[in-house]
Amino acid sequence: MADDTWAGLVDRFADGAYASVKGHVRTYVMHQQLLEHLPPPPGPVLDVGGGAGHQSFPLAEAGYDVTLLDSSPAMLDKARERLARLSPAAQGRVTLRRGDGEHAADAVEGTQFAAVLCHGVLGYLDEPGPMVEQLCRCVAPGGVVSIMTGNAHAAAVRPALERRWDDALASFDARTEIGVLGVPGRADTVEELSELLRGHDVEPLAWYGVWLFVDWLEFSGVALDPGDEDQVKATAAVELEASRRDPYRQLSRVFHLLGRRR
Repeated sequence: MADDTWAGLVDRFADGAYASVKGHVRTYVMHQQLLEHLPPPPGPVLDVGGGAGHQSFPLAEAGYDVTLLDSSPAMLDKARERLARLSPAAQGRVTLRRGDGEHAADAVEGTQFAAVLCHGVLGYLDEPGPMVEQLCRCVAPGGVVSIMTGNAHAAAVRPALERRWDDALASFDARTEIGVLGVPGRADTVEELSELLRGHDVEPLAWYGVWLFVDWLEFSGVALDPGDEDQVKATAAVELEASRRDPYRQLSRVFHLLGRRR
């Protein structure tokens, strides 16, 4: 954890990407999906690689006890800044910890949680196995593991919409690309991660898409106004419905997989 690779990206990520319509959609859609499977509050939640708390802070406002674990000091500073905007009650339900997700069990001193989140992290690792093993170690029996990561089955969509035809053709068999933040990323499949979960006594419960139409619009050059609250609300409602249905969820650039520890 000596080098903070996110230090130069934290503002662009936390204040830029999440302030966009896509950012609002991601937070809303995944929050609704989580509430369908999480135990009732105040069950303890661990957010591994939780960044600035965009996904777990709404859970704190909903009554859950949240521990946010991140290896980036810059991200944790941004999380503290955002934490101050929460209600006093929610602030008291959040603990920030610095730690590497691939050693999460040690970082939380063996504590087990009713839910363990890992959203947008696996794609920055060379391979998902060690992280998934740690997530499963940190969840209590009967608890929920929640993973969001890139969808390898839809890797050709973005370059095709950007009319990068050679890249799109190569993407059908590729797992890596340069992401929208300019950082190399890697994609997984629902099937592969489901098998990894089963190998650690976590049974897959459900999977969803996260972005579809907002992604396609952005990559086609359409600008969406995050200040238009009615439009954002309507967009999120359509994305939530698409996230639950085939074939739409299969075409989403990222997917959300949930499992329960046996």
